[in-house]
Amino acid sequence: MPTRPTPLPFAQRVLMLLWPAFLVAGVQAALVFVVVDPHTLQWFGVTPIEWPVQAVYTVTFLIFWATTASAGALSQLLADPEGLPRW
Repeated sequence: MPTRPTPLPFAQRVLMLLWPAFLVAGVQAALVFVVVDPHTLQWFGVTPIEWPVQAVYTVTFLIFWATTASAGALSQLLADPEGLPRW
């Protein structure tokens, strides 16, 4: 009977999710802002967003990073629920 490999430390698993998500979020933000001008963004199509351009870039990047990392974490959980710690 094959033995189960020892699981990686939690911190290492988290970093293995966050680093690729960081890189992908950078690519996503770059692709979005090649097409979208931050000065033309509006809240729900009504009120213009009056943030500095750098703030729009930063918030968009963080949203992309969080969603990509969440997708990776969910994939990890579904792939091997036994190897993850119980919260």
